[in-house]
Amino acid sequence: MNDKLPLNFEEFSEQRKAGFLRVKKVKEDGGHVAGTFCTYTPVEILDAAGFTPVSLCGMSAETIPDAEVHLPKNLCPLVKSSYGFAVSDKCPYTYFADLIVAETTCDAKKKMYELLNKIKPTYVLHLPQGLAGEAREAWRKELYRFKAYLEDTFGVEITDEALRKASEERNAERRAKLDLMELQKNVPPMLKGLDMYTTLEGSGFLFENDQRIASLKGLEKKVKDEYAEGKNLISVNEKRILVTGCPIGGVLHKTVKAIEESGGVVVCFENCTGIKAIRKQVDVEAEDIIGAIADRYIDIGCAVMTPDPNRMELLKELIAEYNIEGVIEIDLQACTPYCVEAFTISALMKEIGMPYMAIETDYSTSDSGQLLTRIEAFLERL
Repeated sequence: MNDKLPLNFEEFSEQRKAGFLRVKKVKEDGGHVAGTFCTYTPVEILDAAGFTPVSLCGMSAETIPDAEVHLPKNLCPLVKSSYGFAVSDKCPYTYFADLIVAETTCDAKKKMYELLNKIKPTYVLHLPQGLAGEAREAWRKELYRFKAYLEDTFGVEITDEALRKASEERNAERRAKLDLMELQKNVPPMLKGLDMYTTLEGSGFLFENDQRIASLKGLEKKVKDEYAEGKNLISVNEKRILVTGCPIGGVLHKTVKAIEESGGVVVCFENCTGIKAIRKQVDVEAEDIIGAIADRYIDIGCAVMTPDPNRMELLKELIAEYNIEGVIEIDLQACTPYCVEAFTISALMKEIGMPYMAIETDYSTSDSGQLLTRIEAFLERL
């Protein structure tokens, strides 16, 4: 059993170390660990199979040079970073994973997964690229194949009862996250967006569902109490911003921090690690529980879908609910789905009269000054 810590363990922050030690304990206790990358990964099936799902590293430029030994330089930084952490053995989550669960969300990822499979067993879920025709049924069948693979490969039984229990627990976790995010509907909002994002990201270091929920609810109460006491108040003059686009963990500080140091406050994150992945729940009463899980995931609005009506509708809903004054799209360089769809989002914002700007960036800091200037100019126009 691979239950020792990797040699570079001491390089990681204390918060991340705590998560790594928890994963190590899972392995020492004979448990299985599954690394994941995307919000389309049906974690309920992994939960029901007795796996601990962990989100893999891919938010730093540190390992991109390692990745570029095998991958093109003009590739999405998230894809390169993710592969770089695996090939350099610098991500303890990858190190401990018995399995990596991947998905066909973009061509760069699909081809990278072929290389990743040489490092760790990698199961690829074939996600339909749209909602039309037989896409929904094809996705249901794909999840049944995934269930059968886990049962056959790891000698486990995944019962409907276990799937319903896992779905109930994940629904409760999503509800707790949504309750926290909805504090931002207040005027002024209760938290800075950077604090909200890092808090939600930090909950990923807790691998027991009840611990995650307790942590989220505890923070919600603390924020409400401090808000009622007049602490940490945010000026009503700060412009309420919605952030949409790619996963932004690797560019968080040079974008969101810049927004919030320039007269804005991010009250809603629509992007992958934000609200769009948690708005819909699994129907635990459905006769076909795998089908219900499949329905929940395929309805996530993402630029990989063609067309992508769910993202368009969600953006309009969030703009109204969160009293948005401006939308900033943050896309990663060479992310074809999002960079192309930015044109459609721009047209939608023009149609509804919402100020909008698009940023295309990577994990380097070379464009930080330019981004700050553009963000300041955008906020001044609001």
